[in-house]
Amino acid sequence: MFSAIGRIFRTPDLRRKIVFTLAIVSLFRLGSFIPAPFVDFNNVQACLVANQNQGSSGLYDMINLFSGGALLQLSIFALGIMPYITASIITQLLRVVIPHFEALHKEGQAGQAKLTQYTRYLTIALAILQSTTLITVARSGQLFGAAANQACQNLVSQEWWAVLIMIITMTAGTGLIMWFGELITERGIGNGMSLLIFTSIAATFPGAMWIIKESRGWEVFFIVLGVGLLVVAAVVFVEQSQRRIPVQYAKRVVGRRTYGGSSTYIPIKVNMAGVIPVIFASAILYLPMLITQFNQPQIGEDPKPWVVWIQNNLVYGDQPFYMLVFFLLVIGFTFFYVQITFNPEEVSDNMKQYGGFIPGIRAGRPTAEYLNYVLTRITSAGSLYLGVIALLPLVALSFFGANQNFPFGGASILIIVGVGLETVKQIDAQLQQRHYEGLLK
Repeated sequence: MFSAIGRIFRTPDLRRKIVFTLAIVSLFRLGSFIPAPFVDFNNVQACLVANQNQGSSGLYDMINLFSGGALLQLSIFALGIMPYITASIITQLLRVVIPHFEALHKEGQAGQAKLTQYTRYLTIALAILQSTTLITVARSGQLFGAAANQACQNLVSQEWWAVLIMIITMTAGTGLIMWFGELITERGIGNGMSLLIFTSIAATFPGAMWIIKESRGWEVFFIVLGVGLLVVAAVVFVEQSQRRIPVQYAKRVVGRRTYGGSSTYIPIKVNMAGVIPVIFASAILYLPMLITQFNQPQIGEDPKPWVVWIQNNLVYGDQPFYMLVFFLLVIGFTFFYVQITFNPEEVSDNMKQYGGFIPGIRAGRPTAEYLNYVLTRITSAGSLYLGVIALLPLVALSFFGANQNFPFGGASILIIVGVGLETVKQIDAQLQQRHYEGLLK
């Protein structure tokens, strides 16, 4: 391993790419600590300490996780990469609704470039919307939820022109992060956007683990660390697992050349949906929290019964009903997303067009039905796996006193493992091109 790492830094081109990537990541993390204009930095820090001590779960905990803690600090990179993630998901889902988007997807590189341009425009629009919402919530004193105190009522300036400057600054920060990600993809190593998300989540790991140590002691800390390593190993195993469906191509003669006659396979991963279902389910379960915040009783009034029921069952992650709904939503969104991203009929038509067939299965409709059968069985196992991984932070919230951003579970561990594996594979491939020996053996 150490000799392989030495080969990385002895290869000028690869060394330059890694150093460039680390430099961009450092700038990204630096911007996460620079407060936006007209933000009271001292009050923000006081509210952060109160939020951690009380272990409360605010409205923006999930977005704060993806921003590496920058959101609740109201920094210039407060929104992080979340607007781009949301825009990418929306653009992908619109392919099912808008035929023009599906046509662009099939056009190849030119169509993909156009879809990327649409994604950028949508990212800026979402950044404006999210920054406006964030500043409005901060002005109302509800940003930190149950931890709100007098300091949390005076986080930002109340002047309209100051609010406008803050919105422009945070939107520009999102645009700069998007540019950072594209620079890493072009000149660095790995996928730039994925690496920035990886960096944001990894930056919260030490703080989350230290909270567990402070609240439960060293014994629980080491138990959680040991269980976390087992979870990482299990996630790596499942993320690498796939069902390979063999495909053969018949020989065909075109002019004087013979094409086909080769064998390949269709890889169907156990977790084809990735982390998207967990994000969807978390977003849906934020709606009850929003409803309760906008239906708070006036002074001297009794709260409405249905608001009390929602607060007791659908707001806090340590409630059994909340866990059950979250688990079922993850399973449902897994099937929904896989059906959108993998179309058995389209795959079957492409195979038939190029003379491919699955041994023992007739081409055309029987092939599509067989692929759909295999996909349903594998997705069933993958959805249960995602549901269990997504519940780990909620179980930790109940038993270890952790917050909902518990590092060894949910969206965080899936992204950490997935991006880490993909980046290592890219480094390994580049080493094999130059030394005939990769990073992994």
